[in-house]
Amino acid sequence: MAAAKRDLKINLLPQKEFEKGTLGRTVKWLLSSFRVIVIFTEMLVMAAFLSRFWLDAQNSDLNESLTQKTTVITSFAEVEKNFKDAQKRLSVFAKAIPQPQVSDFVKTVVSYLPTGVTLKSVSESEKVLQITGTSGDEQQIAQFVANLESIKPFKNVVLTQINSDQENQSLTAFTVKINL
Repeated sequence: MAAAKRDLKINLLPQKEFEKGTLGRTVKWLLSSFRVIVIFTEMLVMAAFLSRFWLDAQNSDLNESLTQKTTVITSFAEVEKNFKDAQKRLSVFAKAIPQPQVSDFVKTVVSYLPTGVTLKSVSESEKVLQITGTSGDEQQIAQFVANLESIKPFKNVVLTQINSDQENQSLTAFTVKINL
């Protein structure tokens, strides 16, 4: 049995006729297209791998920044606590102290003020109200004094001073004292 050994040769490369057929062209197209898809996928994976380093660096920087800001905020916690405590004390103090209120007499005086008369100051002390003002017309001052005399709680209305205003010579300055 000494049969002669035959050498079998298998050629896996397609023959020229195979490439010209429909099946051959389809196989050739699939192999070349898949090669492009594989290359594109490899490039995408490499880009994702390389971008991971950039994203890790950004994440690290953000974490470090967050840690620093948290430290700063924590360090100001005591200052903020003291500030809020001081604000609370000041609000209690402000409520405890009576606020200066405009006297009812001052409101009454202003309501009887003629149009050309301007008040510079109104002061109240121990049942005496002193009013200082200016006017462009002496008749308006006289009208103002007459208006004040008509008010019941005012006992004695006296025009104590009348002269030219130092700041504006065209105006007349006056002072009125009222006993309450």
